[in-house]
Order: sequence, then C-alpha cells, then structure tokens
Amino acid sequence: MKIKRSKSDLTFDIINTFLLTVILIIVIYPLIYIVSASISDPAKVTSGEVWLWPIGINFKGYTAVAQYNPVLMGYANSFYYAIVGTAINVFMTLIAAYPLSRKEFYGRNVLIFLITFTMMFSGGLIPTYLLVKSLGMVNTRWSLIIPGAIGVWNLIITRIFLQTSIPGELYDSAEIDGAGDLRTFLQIVIPLARPVIAVITLYYAVDHWNSYFDALIYLNKQNLFPLQIPLRNILILNSMDMSMLADVEEMVKRQQLVELLKYSLIVVASLPVMLLYPFVQKHFVKGLLIGSVKG
Repeated sequence: MKIKRSKSDLTFDIINTFLLTVILIIVIYPLIYIVSASISDPAKVTSGEVWLWPIGINFKGYTAVAQYNPVLMGYANSFYYAIVGTAINVFMTLIAAYPLSRKEFYGRNVLIFLITFTMMFSGGLIPTYLLVKSLGMVNTRWSLIIPGAIGVWNLIITRIFLQTSIPGELYDSAEIDGAGDLRTFLQIVIPLARPVIAVITLYYAVDHWNSYFDALIYLNKQNLFPLQIPLRNILILNSMDMSMLADVEEMVKRQQLVELLKYSLIVVASLPVMLLYPFVQKHFVKGLLIGSVKG
C-alpha cells in the first residue's frame, strides 16, 4: 500500500531537489568548462567563445604538456612523493594508533594529549626549517616526506576506529592463543582496519599530490620539484620558458598556447586523484564519521 505524502513532505522534496540541483550545477560547470577549454581552439578560448562545450577540438594543450620537460619531471616526482610518502604515512600512523587504542597501554592519555596539542601549537616555520636542515634533508626528497610522516588528525581517527570497531574480546582471545602484539597487529588489526586504511591513504595521497609549499621551502633543484611547482609557475606566475620572439603574430599564438596549457595542466594534475577516489568512495563517508565518535 502506497503511503500518501503530506504537502509539507512534497514541499520539502521540491525545495531540497532544487537546492541540490543548483549545487550540482555550481560544482560541475567549472569541471565541464575546464575540460572543454583544454581541448578547444586556443583562439576561441582566449576570446571567451568557449563557455560550456568545446569549439574547434584539438589537443595542442596536451601535446604541449607532453613536450614540456618540467611538467613531465614534476609528474614523475609527484607520483614518487605520493606513493612512497603515503606508504610511510600509513605505516607510521598504524603503528602509532594501535598502542594508543589499547586501554591497557600505560600513559596513553598523556601521549594523546601531547599529540593533540601539536594541532594547536607548533614550532613554527623557521625552527622547522632549521631542524630539517640540521638533519641534512634540505634539497632531498626526504624533506617532503619525513617531516610530515604522521598527520595528527589521521592518527586520531585511526585510533578511534581501532578503539571502537575492534572488540576487546578479540585481543583477549589472541592473547590466550599465545599471539604477541606483532602477530595481533598483523593478523587481526590490519585486516579489520581496511576501511580506515583506505580513508587515510586517500587523505595522505591527496595531500602529497597537492603539496607545493614544502617544496618551495626545502627544494631549489628543479629535478626534485613536484608537479605543483611548474603548475604554479604557469597558472600564477605565467613563467613558462619561451624564447624571445620578434614576430608579434607568433607571440600571440604562443600566449594563446600558454592559456590553453593552463587548462590542460589542471585536467592532467587532477586526473590521478579523480581516478583514485571511486575505489575508496564507500570508505570515505565512513571515515568522515569516525572523527565524530568520541574516543
């Protein structure tokens, strides 16, 4: 039997659908425009004729991206930082969250307080730089990986997940069977923590992929720059290397290509994250709710 909906329910559905449609348009329009602009005629893009669908389809922007060495080098470096950095981040977060989630761990509340305290107060940029420099990590790949090896927020949500999702009886059973902490961690905690591992992996990977400030501070070697540095130079500073041009017409074409290259770079830089997200989407929402549970 179909339940008749009240007028207030229908009104709510109409308003809710309208608002969600408006939000969807606001979010999806820039994405469609950027993709369309990246494959349109550069002259049409700079003249403002492209506003939704591509005009004069061509792939000059992507060809230029493939031929621009700093972008290719930055792409390879960003993959390295994202893969190696995320692996270290997840490993360090798990081995720190596991003991902090065990109620029998003496002094864990003090450690949790000290760790949380760093979210509000830090040593500052200059002391951090001096520490990284004293460790010999300036102008090395490790300067973008080691200083941020553990994210406090990710550590907190991982600890809460382990504490609330894994029954204490499992630990007791493992202890009765003679399993030590290492075996318990590898055979019980890791398999049951896959949802939160997927979430923090996404968080860390996106953070590494989008990071550029640390590279500006710690690196001055172009062969170590992540993708975001050449992307920043092109998008903000418009500093793509171009030879001196005497021909005005050729200069205009080059400038149009630089504009087209901006949109192509945005698509190329965003693509890996957009491809990764669907695989962890079902865990992502659950991960957002983990932090709302008091641990």
